[in-house]
Amino acid sequence: MTVRAILETALYARDLAAAEAFYNRLLDREPYARAEGRHVFYKLDNQMLLIFNPEATRKPSTGKLSVPAHGAIGEGHVCFAASASDLDAWRDRLAELAIAIEADIEWPGEGRSIYIRDPAGNSVEFAEPRIWGFAP
Repeated sequence: MTVRAILETALYARDLAAAEAFYNRLLDREPYARAEGRHVFYKLDNQMLLIFNPEATRKPSTGKLSVPAHGAIGEGHVCFAASASDLDAWRDRLAELAIAIEADIEWPGEGRSIYIRDPAGNSVEFAEPRIWGFAP
């Protein structure tokens, strides 16, 4: 028995409408699922990006699926894998979308990352997998 990958990454945003508009533009896709006032989910290949309203997830959900309470307060972080050439394309796309780049880092070991902020203040990173020693 072994863990093979992370299936879900969760961020929290009180203003789900602003988060949804931002991620629709950034990811160039519509949400996979949404529940008004509670969450908006995006499907990315074999992983899910979950964006929850922290106020709504402090209580367990009710109904057919009873999900335990969970959540976080404050800014979180997500990192999307990108090749070196994709990072240049992301720089161009972010400029087109008028999204400010907070940092563009060349890591000492190898690889590069670009950081931006979403409307909730979450840190959003695009990085080459080799910054962690993974194959490109």
